[in-house]
Amino acid sequence: MYAMRYTRYGSPDVLKLDRVDTPQLGATDVLIQVHAAAANAGDWHLLRGDPFIVRLSSGLRRPKHQILGSDVAGRIVAVGSRVTQFQPGDEVFGDLSESGFGAFAEYVVAPAHALALKPAGLSFAQAAAVPSAALTALQGLRDEARLQAGQQVLINGASGGVGTFAVQIARSLGAVVTAVCSTRNLELMRALGAEHVIDYTQEDYPRQGKRYDVIFDLAAFRPLADNQRALAPGGVYVLGGGSGGLFLSVMLTGAWRSWRSGQRLCTFVKQPTPERLQVVRTLLETGSIAPVIDRCYPLDELPEALRYLEAGHARGKVVIDVERADR
Repeated sequence: MYAMRYTRYGSPDVLKLDRVDTPQLGATDVLIQVHAAAANAGDWHLLRGDPFIVRLSSGLRRPKHQILGSDVAGRIVAVGSRVTQFQPGDEVFGDLSESGFGAFAEYVVAPAHALALKPAGLSFAQAAAVPSAALTALQGLRDEARLQAGQQVLINGASGGVGTFAVQIARSLGAVVTAVCSTRNLELMRALGAEHVIDYTQEDYPRQGKRYDVIFDLAAFRPLADNQRALAPGGVYVLGGGSGGLFLSVMLTGAWRSWRSGQRLCTFVKQPTPERLQVVRTLLETGSIAPVIDRCYPLDELPEALRYLEAGHARGKVVIDVERADR
């Protein structure tokens, strides 16, 4: 099969379209013919091995997993002897970030528990745009922030891959949503259900005087003290993406700041559980959420896709059309 592979850390230029062996099927696995995948920030962090801490799990000197890609959508062509919930021909989608990645290839082996049946109304490209971003948004808002109906939530970085799902999931939970984005995305945020929008090029949300029950920060470059000023008493700040330095700050000082202020400041690592994936699937089927796709690239143009994503201006998701590769 063909796959985009890298054997050393570096820029997107180290990715090469290579012919490699089709992965072997285990008893609890399924073999998927990949139709589409999606690019995520985690892909270029793993590609570059930066920040260095990612190498503790991905390989100190060279990458342990040579084929990136966590978001996958495709058709099952074979199932392991102990798999009962799927059969060949089923159309599935899922998150492979805890099972070796590998979606940037014609075929990938995945554990059955990492997948769900693709909603019939979604194309493969739309389905591939969902798992990682929607699961991050769901975990951050429902499980970490414990967002309740009627609460005021501010989503910073609302126009990105996770942010577009966060706006919709917050609305589905009954919250009153304020979205922070750039000028060109204001109407998109309103269309996704945000009651209030803040153009960060014109306004500075910590200085507006309004206070929120929850801040879900996906573009985290402001000091924690700024965000605390925008939090209501007893409010919750959840860091979901952005500066690695702020991530460490929350990790190291969040508990102390929480104790001192009476607010709760936390961060988390995404855990793509079967229960969360099924919740996301239900939200898709009921129309409560829908993917926003910015651009679609063929597999052999993955380096260009990652460069575009890393530039930080993607509106929604960047999808890789594996079937459209020039081989």
